[in-house]
Amino acid sequence: MLESRQIPGIRKDRRRRLGILLGSVLCLTGCHGSRESEAFEIPEEFDIAGQYEITFWAKNDTNKTQTDIYERAIDDFETLYPNITVNLRLYTDYGKIYNDVITNIATDTTPNVCITYPDHIATYLTGENLVVPLEGLFGDEKYGLGGSEVRFDSPQAGEIIPKFLEECSFGGHTYAVPYMRSTEACYINKTYVEALGYTLPETLTWDFVWEVSEAAMAQDEEGNYTVNGQKVMIPFLYKSTDNMMIQMLRQKGADYSTASGEILLFHDTTEELLMSIAEHAGTGAFSTFKISSYPANFLNAGQCIFAVDSTAGATWMGTHAPLIDISEDKLVEFETAVMPVPQFNPAEPAMISQGPSVCIFNKEDSQEVLASWLFAQYLLTNDVQIAYSQTEGYVPVTAKAQNSAEYQEYLSRGGEDNALYYEVKIRAAKLLLENVEHTFVTPVFNGSASLRDAAGQLIENTVKSVRRKQTVDEAYMEKLYRDITSLYRLDQIGGQGAMAGNRAELGPLPRTSVILLSVLAGAWGVILLYVIFVRVKRKRPESGGR
Repeated sequence: MLESRQIPGIRKDRRRRLGILLGSVLCLTGCHGSRESEAFEIPEEFDIAGQYEITFWAKNDTNKTQTDIYERAIDDFETLYPNITVNLRLYTDYGKIYNDVITNIATDTTPNVCITYPDHIATYLTGENLVVPLEGLFGDEKYGLGGSEVRFDSPQAGEIIPKFLEECSFGGHTYAVPYMRSTEACYINKTYVEALGYTLPETLTWDFVWEVSEAAMAQDEEGNYTVNGQKVMIPFLYKSTDNMMIQMLRQKGADYSTASGEILLFHDTTEELLMSIAEHAGTGAFSTFKISSYPANFLNAGQCIFAVDSTAGATWMGTHAPLIDISEDKLVEFETAVMPVPQFNPAEPAMISQGPSVCIFNKEDSQEVLASWLFAQYLLTNDVQIAYSQTEGYVPVTAKAQNSAEYQEYLSRGGEDNALYYEVKIRAAKLLLENVEHTFVTPVFNGSASLRDAAGQLIENTVKSVRRKQTVDEAYMEKLYRDITSLYRLDQIGGQGAMAGNRAELGPLPRTSVILLSVLAGAWGVILLYVIFVRVKRKRPESGGR
């Protein structure tokens, strides 16, 4: 920073104008990327005389039980707070919620409370003070977690599972509370594995899955697969290929990204993984949801052996699953095993942590924001947490709910029926509970959602190319990296200038960056001219003599 003694003779008002100009430049340099959120100023008292109408955007998987839980939670909350009306808007896809929020930012019509993911919140933060940082609300004596004026049995801050809460913190703030957590599981037709002469290992490995999958491709003279006697068999199906690539890289100890947004996805390990996937896609032993459809449908029809999907999808998996999308005559009887996703190193397992979180959007009326926070906090109560977790293989996000007698009894009754106590669903939940310390999340920054999509698209494109009989080699990978970089604009994300080691050819700087640099250059030019002008004027003789 320039000091006044560096420019002799500048009068006080001139120094002030120079300071303003410098301040403007500093403001310009600080507005790149997400903006710093201001702490929400909590009202001293919640105005119980005022009437507040808030919107809640949520997702449900066409599961009516989940919808009923939301509606019951709203009814119970409105009974406690008659002056707050909660309007529920349901979506079938998180991506649609994300797109609608982005659209509504421009018209200042964002929801009050929103089920979302941290990757999405990072993009919302590019707006000005849109998402409320929650640290102050957490600790408020009256209205914080377990606060004295809260009208329900709210969990204490220390009762939210720390690893789950950490996932909601980035950029120096906590911008959400976890709502439910899941991970991925491999749902296995154990009957077919054993029919092929194999025994499931204690820890599922990639080598084991690939070997069994290739063995399952054997056919008889009539073209039927010998393991199932059918014309169709895709031994290994993966639902979310973004998770597949991210977990493989993590298990390999390979780069993906930095917290600052440096893209490190494109390297030799990624290529090696894609080449291996291409090999098995070429034999027909591997496919994806986007290419072939839901893994559960193939698994339940006896046309798949290893189906990887979220633990939150457990009620679709298995011969006796309560939610089945195929006709009963297509079902095949088999024993279902539930295991963590395949690993490269069984001694150091790694699996992704996922599941929705809840954020609150800022509004002009602080009382409306406080009403939103009270409702978001209500979603953490045992009644809501336990009821929702029982619909799928989710687990509650609070120790208060997990350790409750009600939830422990639920877990102990797995297999009593094929509805509430469906065994596969409860085993999926236990899988996560037993492996929380082995879970991880990827760095969150503006653009991390695009990077995640790009990771999955690498696999999708590779598998499609193999199925189209295209050559997948070194030249193919070079072009694939360039295409994915362009498609997801990875050269315009965060620390994109440091994509060291990546073979993607970066394009020109984004237009906003060019404008910013031009303005900075112009501002410094003005400062330099001003300093020269002052010095020249000082040396010029005053008119009129003595």
